[in-house]
Amino acid sequence: MRATPASRQVPDAPERATSSALALASVTAVLKHLLENCLAARGVTTALGGDATVSSLPPDRVPSGADERAQLNLFLYLVTPRVGLATSLPHGADGRPRLALELRYLISAYGSQDYQAEILLGHALQLLHERPAFERAEIAAALAALTDGSDGRVIPPALGALRASDLAHQVERIEILPEFLNAEEISRLWSALQAKYRPSAVYRVSAVVIRDQRVR
Repeated sequence: MRATPASRQVPDAPERATSSALALASVTAVLKHLLENCLAARGVTTALGGDATVSSLPPDRVPSGADERAQLNLFLYLVTPRVGLATSLPHGADGRPRLALELRYLISAYGSQDYQAEILLGHALQLLHERPAFERAEIAAALAALTDGSDGRVIPPALGALRASDLAHQVERIEILPEFLNAEEISRLWSALQAKYRPSAVYRVSAVVIRDQRVR
């Protein structure tokens, strides 16, 4: 786990501050960062006898079969409105309600050997049970660590764009809540994704509030 530069502090947020259009990608990046740090800190690679990675790909693009490896995959598969919250927030300058969203993620586990998928999914479930919400400082620290290329790392353009993210300034609390799907619901989900089923769990991240940024 890389230390966050001391100069990256969370500034005081304006009253009822909201996020930019980078919020969705920022939530995914922070979740992925937490899962990666969890696997490293808890010695999961040692337990598995090899490397374990975390990706954020559509499940049909995750290697399976002969190319499968020990891996967690985090996929944002559904975005829905946060009912009731938008109307309770101060409206924008044009009088329109804020865009308040809930994000649903599928976390799936892969493995080329017995028990690898179960070990990985178990650690992911444990972490998200222990961390049911994002703190502002935690969001800022994760995004700073991910986008800091001062050590010579090559930062991919899409990840580098998150330097401009202001998700940490959002006043609304961002919670991470499990959603337990029954066998029929999970079967329909994986069928829609057109991917081979793997052990998985669904989480709802709520709420992300995005402000207007109209081009004038």
